[in-house]
Amino acid sequence: MRIPELERILSAMLATYEGISDLNMSVGRPLQVEAFGELKPVTLDPAIDRLTPYQTEQLALALMQGNRRLMYDYLTTGSCDCSYSLNHEARFRVNIFRQQGHFSIVMRKLQAKIPSLTDLELPPIFEAIAREKTGLVLVTGATGSGKTTTLAALLNEINEKQPVHIVTLEDPIEFVHPPGMATFNQRELGHDFNNYPNGLRAALRQAPKVILVGEMRDRETMEVALEAAETGHLVLSTLHTIDAPKTVERIIGVFPKNEEKVIRTRIAQSFRFIVSQRLIPLSDGKGRVAAIEILKSTMRTREYIEKGESEGKSLIDAMEQGDQDGMQTFDTVIEQFIRDGVVDMETALPYATNQNNLLLKISDLAGAPKPQLPAEPARDETSMLDLIEP
Repeated sequence: MRIPELERILSAMLATYEGISDLNMSVGRPLQVEAFGELKPVTLDPAIDRLTPYQTEQLALALMQGNRRLMYDYLTTGSCDCSYSLNHEARFRVNIFRQQGHFSIVMRKLQAKIPSLTDLELPPIFEAIAREKTGLVLVTGATGSGKTTTLAALLNEINEKQPVHIVTLEDPIEFVHPPGMATFNQRELGHDFNNYPNGLRAALRQAPKVILVGEMRDRETMEVALEAAETGHLVLSTLHTIDAPKTVERIIGVFPKNEEKVIRTRIAQSFRFIVSQRLIPLSDGKGRVAAIEILKSTMRTREYIEKGESEGKSLIDAMEQGDQDGMQTFDTVIEQFIRDGVVDMETALPYATNQNNLLLKISDLAGAPKPQLPAEPARDETSMLDLIEP
């Protein structure tokens, strides 16, 4: 497929709906876009009712633009990642992957404007996060929950107020930060470094104050990231975990069991904030709002991480009772969204960490369903106690 034909298709897809976040191209399906969290078919002229294997292959090869590394990654691992610029219209993060022997493509539309903390309406504690000088700051959540956008806003805040050297390791580069008070060196996986552990080790020799790691994917990357955080750097990164407690479990879980005590101590001493995100559809159907959970490093949370959680001593308890320190849980935020009418109760409940607890908290609202109590065990009519003669 010629590049002009690819660009015509992409431009037409972008023009179909508002709020488009992704373009989806799969064999046997029409061209699709994801708008406000829902997949919608796209009709072009001439119409493409069902993409054929040949068509998706041609689209994929056009996006790869003859890059041998991308083809090698695709052939050896079954997928590859790259970026693509559509003239001055849009930039995309592209994942090309194999399914049932065919090419499939998902293109995430990237924002052109660097967002600020104010633009994203992030809690005031984020200004304090941006002022951290050392340690580990993690932003977690499912794919498409806005982790990269939140990190871009944090870097923008640092760029506006601090004369520091920032090195980013990304796959691919999504937001290109303009010159500000900070000096940026943005490196892309596959073009500027070969893997995250090696890129991180090299970054430690490049005299940065802030290091962004696009994603902590494996034990080796986590090990070097902890080392960087322990040696006077501020390390920002992401993980695909559902909340703050699961993030701690995930990091501990990638290390051998006999190292658990040491890793717990290292995490407790080096982490500064764990921010988790979930995007919930707005009640008016015109977009989504981010519910944000925040775990901060305090004497209490460090103790719970180092010694392990127990009854009445969990990270959830610490966040619920740590509002004075800027901490908050998903359920607290979602409850407020429901009370303010930002989201519908039925839509928001599946995003809660503990639906029953949330239902109890909003039971005073009209139309709130009753929480489901645990079912009582069935009574055994032939219990041994009934067989004992009086």
